[in-house]
Order: sequence, then C-alpha cells, then structure tokens
Amino acid sequence: MYFSRKCKITYICHGATIYSDEYMFSDVDNYPPITEGGYEEMEKICDYLRRRGVKNDRIYSSPATRCLQSAKMVAKIYKKDFEIIDSLKPRKCGSFNGKTFEQIELEQPDMLKRLISEPEKATPEDAESISNFIIRVGKSIDEVVNQNEGNRIIIVTHPDVIKAAICDALDIPHSSMQHIYIKTGSATQISYFESWKSLVYSDYTPL
Repeated sequence: MYFSRKCKITYICHGATIYSDEYMFSDVDNYPPITEGGYEEMEKICDYLRRRGVKNDRIYSSPATRCLQSAKMVAKIYKKDFEIIDSLKPRKCGSFNGKTFEQIELEQPDMLKRLISEPEKATPEDAESISNFIIRVGKSIDEVVNQNEGNRIIIVTHPDVIKAAICDALDIPHSSMQHIYIKTGSATQISYFESWKSLVYSDYTPL
C-alpha cells in the first residue's frame, strides 16, 4: 500500500578525519582513520542514539577504516555485530584523490565546474560520474531495503554516500548533490515506503 513503510534507515556519517577537516577528495579504504575529534563526534552521536532510544534491527557499515571504526562504536551501544556493504564505498574520484576543493578550483577550475554542472560525465576522466555514483548507491540501498522489510536499520557510511541516498530518495537533480551538506558525526534518517521515500531529518549533529 502507498503508506505501508517497508524500512527505516538511520544513516550515521563516520567521524572526522584529517581529510574531511580539509574538504579533501578521498576514495581510499584504509586511510585516513578518524581523528581524536572524530572519536568525540562519534561519542556524541552514540549518546544521541542512546538517549533518543533509536531502535534498530541490523547495523551495516561501508568497508573503509573510518567507517568501521565508527560502526564499532555504534554497535557497542546495541551489543550486536554489524555487516559490511562493500558497494557503499565513496565515489571513485580518480586523479582528484588527495586534493582539496580549493586546490581543484585553483588548478582545474573548468573541471570543478563540470563536476558540479554535468553530473553525467566522469570528472576527472578516471573517476566515477556523479550520476553513476547516485545510481549505484540507490541500487545498493534498494537491496538493503528489500532484505529488511519491516526493519529499522542503521548504516554507517560516508558523507557523499548519504548525499547520494538523499538525491535518490527525493528524486532531485543529480547536479544538486554538491549542494547537500552532510557533516561528519551526524545522523540522517530516511523512511522507505512501497511507492515513495521520505527524508525525515538530515545532518543532525548533537551539541
């Protein structure tokens, strides 16, 4: 039925890293780990989950070290293990990897403009296009939802993955993904129904 909810997902963005602090492109799994500040962010979000009584049936995590470190802290609250979803990796960013937005703007302003305005094109050429990334994330989330009908789950992942999930849920233009802000150590919740999806809240960061 139209109002029959299939699944509720609370997305938790991993704690801060030295890359996220500098707004740096990164698609590497094993580096960087979360910083001391990242642990503090995750302690706050875990306290929020505990105080709000956010229930869940299963916990998933992206495979990157920064997500696994964060997922372990979340899983400890619920005294359960978590599963890894390999397809929820961040967008492959090619030769942009390890560079900041400011560096790209100075060195390759036309490429940065194309990245934002032409999401269907791979920018740079050795990267995954924004559109393909959003489609990949959407398919992966649909599989999770179909495997968890009636469940409430938590997914610990990357800012860009959460932004892609929001684009997919709200069916907004792919060029708008760069206008969505997701902070590290934040929570975003989306409800999935039979025929539609609803963004309940986004980028909630406990004080």
